[in-house]
Amino acid sequence: MAHPTEDKNFRLPTTVRPQRYAATLTLDPGAKSFTGQQTVDVELSAPTREIILHAIALQVGEVIFRSGATQLKPSSIRPVEASETVVLGFDAPLPQGRATLEVAWKGPFTDGLRGMYLAGKVVATQFEAADARRVFPCFDEPAFKAKWALSVRVPQGLAVLGNGPVVKEEQDGAWNKVTFQETEVLSSYLVALVVGPLVGTPAQLVGGVPVRTWSLQEKGHLTRFGQDVALAVLPRLQDYFGLPYAFTKVDQVGIPDFEAGAMENAGLITYREVALLLDPATAPLSVQKRVAEVVTHELAHQWFGNWVTMVWWDDLWLNEAFATWMAFKIVDQWRPEWRMWLDFDAHRASALYLDALKSTHPIHGEVRNASEAGESFDAITYEKGGAVLRMIEGFLGEAPFREGIRLYMRKHARANAVKEDLWNALGEAARQPVEELATAWVGQSGFPLVTASVNGHEVTLSQQRFYSEPGVESAEKWPVPMVLRYQDGSGVREQRVLLRDKQAKVTLEGSGAVKWLCANAGSTGFYRVNYDKATLAGLAANLGALEPAERISLLADQWALVRSGRASVADLLDLAARFGDEEDDSVLDELVGRLAYVEGRLVDGEDQARLRAWVERLLGPSLKKLGWQATSSESDAVKLRRAALVRAVGGLARSPDALAEARPRVARMLKGERDALEPNLLDASVAMVARAGDAALFDTFLQKVPGEPDPATQRRYLMALTAFEEPSLTTRAQDLLFSETVKTQDVAGFVSGLLANRTGHDAWWARMRKQWKDVIARTGGAPMLLRRIVEALGMLRTRADLEAVKVLLKDHPVSEAQQATAQTLERLAQDVELLERCGPEVSAWLERQA
Repeated sequence: MAHPTEDKNFRLPTTVRPQRYAATLTLDPGAKSFTGQQTVDVELSAPTREIILHAIALQVGEVIFRSGATQLKPSSIRPVEASETVVLGFDAPLPQGRATLEVAWKGPFTDGLRGMYLAGKVVATQFEAADARRVFPCFDEPAFKAKWALSVRVPQGLAVLGNGPVVKEEQDGAWNKVTFQETEVLSSYLVALVVGPLVGTPAQLVGGVPVRTWSLQEKGHLTRFGQDVALAVLPRLQDYFGLPYAFTKVDQVGIPDFEAGAMENAGLITYREVALLLDPATAPLSVQKRVAEVVTHELAHQWFGNWVTMVWWDDLWLNEAFATWMAFKIVDQWRPEWRMWLDFDAHRASALYLDALKSTHPIHGEVRNASEAGESFDAITYEKGGAVLRMIEGFLGEAPFREGIRLYMRKHARANAVKEDLWNALGEAARQPVEELATAWVGQSGFPLVTASVNGHEVTLSQQRFYSEPGVESAEKWPVPMVLRYQDGSGVREQRVLLRDKQAKVTLEGSGAVKWLCANAGSTGFYRVNYDKATLAGLAANLGALEPAERISLLADQWALVRSGRASVADLLDLAARFGDEEDDSVLDELVGRLAYVEGRLVDGEDQARLRAWVERLLGPSLKKLGWQATSSESDAVKLRRAALVRAVGGLARSPDALAEARPRVARMLKGERDALEPNLLDASVAMVARAGDAALFDTFLQKVPGEPDPATQRRYLMALTAFEEPSLTTRAQDLLFSETVKTQDVAGFVSGLLANRTGHDAWWARMRKQWKDVIARTGGAPMLLRRIVEALGMLRTRADLEAVKVLLKDHPVSEAQQATAQTLERLAQDVELLERCGPEVSAWLERQA
């Protein structure tokens, strides 16, 4: 009979639980290896002949079990590859009660960006979801919380950071032994170590908690902004939760090569450098906002995730959705002028897009093993989850929602919880049937399309599940919390409706003719709206009365209706034509995003040139009026509008005038003239100039990449290398993927850039098919990067491409990206169908504009 551990879905028995780990690691960065010794205090709820620990690629040495006067060594130590465990077998039953388990082991650094690995000159760990087992033989499931008392031996001269503050340092020849303060109880995935030639800002206290931000020495001047964000948002988070920060210190560290954006390790938050380090004098506002959002997201996790932790990975969304929503809420409180909720809406768009596929998944879905847990880090878990929490907060009210969160934190402090625990706390605080609302949205995949039509003061609402594939239907329904905003003879009003049924009629309050009606006020609902012809015409004629978020939703929903075959692309383009005088940068970005898809995927040749000319006629006058040179008194809103217009006219429309303006400015910027380009224009201008650039410019960018200290600037130059359209340069860029120029963390982005190149993508796609194993190997096996490589294939365009992708992923499946494979194939099939269906209609529409 097979042992249970032979099943890859094996879960640890709860009869043996860790209470405390006391471990010493000796790291040898030169040999890329480590040794370890630990004593684990355990509690046995029943006698057993086995103790099962997780371990990958670890060579377990001597093991001793002690309980009172009993001392036993295992008769067998059996690694099991399927479940990533090591089974310690004993000849006699181990007694119930408290005991200790002493373990010695050794292991290698990981080649990829997980476990313990070398990121340039820095040794870093990344354990979520289930990679603590690559460094410690441990109980590597989130429900097995324990205290961690760690010591680390490293070569002298390196900074050593752990979850707790350093309590002792001892010199031992060429070695330095650092002992950290014992932690609060933590799940193993939240333990972390960082070792390297790092420098930190001076410690600054927030309510007695020291906060420091760390980087490589040459990037120390870029740490101030991330430090200031932490100092600003930590008190706001403590106030929201009504609980002090629990983990003795906050260290934030920029890691030179890092898979995710950041990781919320308790007290030691690790970041991809571009998500933490910047110079506010030269960083675009989008980069500043992104850093603030990521820092706040990770600090929110210190409560939601670290203090109260999910029992198992099916409730990962409890961590990520909450931190996503909370980050925008807190940064919006700190910097209201940044209009963070518009950025939230842009992020949510990716979840709406994904959730319209048949291959989507619920926010809370079955996760059978650690590998499947890795696939849960997607837009559904983060963005849809955050949007649903925002919707529930809007339904319950801010104060009852916060009281429910505080109650949840108090009830489950230092412990684990499941989604029902959250619903119960929110329901108790708000005295509302939260579970009905939450269960439908969290347990059911997809979302509704709400159809709205106005007749006098009566609104007819109906709902059905929205699929982006034409003709697909299913019978689900949701309790849809809606806010209707409209204007009649008595002014602009709002009315709340909970649409429980498939159809309902609502009488609007007020008097006089209804001039317009928006059925998703403020765009806070996670649904799309299909307006009848007259209601849509009323909105189109009164765009200025709508909030920016509502104008964005109007465009996004109409585009979704085109994709699903419910609306014509000509009607969408007619609507887009009404946005020529749009002044809001976020709305302009939505407009440009929709038009860029049409230009890139639905037209070719002469039609492509016609569309570009039409875009330049639509938005060029606004750019000409505004000009490229910022004034000293200019607001951020004006700077961002200019940047959006440059992306539209220079990037999408490929205006020769815009290119002529950008070229000398980029040349001056490359010589060090800071005022040559306003920071918000940097990305669009560099990409535009690179696209038309020559070998000399290619060499300039290539030479700047390795030595550039600012991570956003370095990435800008790196990605520019994928944009050159001169054929010989596209080949050179493709070669770079297999060189040290492209760090592991940047592989997926670089592949996407090569696939987006208009003159090089066919050759690159042919090369990808031939060298698929080499491309996959460049990710180092990092699950997030593997998924993004697969998703990048969705950028291909034709039916022949679709068939080739099917063959490639069938013959060479990426096991870590099964979900992404299904979604990419479905999305690409829809894109191909859309091209075949709408291409002729776009062509006819463009002829009418001449």
